[in-house]
Amino acid sequence: MSALFNFQSLLLVILLLICTSTYVRAVAPRLIDSNKEGFLGIFFMSARIGERLSPYVALACVAMAIRILVT
Repeated sequence: MSALFNFQSLLLVILLLICTSTYVRAVAPRLIDSNKEGFLGIFFMSARIGERLSPYVALACVAMAIRILVT
């Protein structure tokens, strides 16, 4: 089943995108900051979400990990 049709998989993909973009921006900020608009701007926006809402993103990651381990 595709991640677009399964809500749990969609949330997992979004969380992985946010966490990965935030990590890449911390390691190589020029790589993410150079693409603020267009299709690649999704990575810039995801990095911003990860930086500004990091406690909530961390809680969502823990909750998703527990849910995956339980099911």
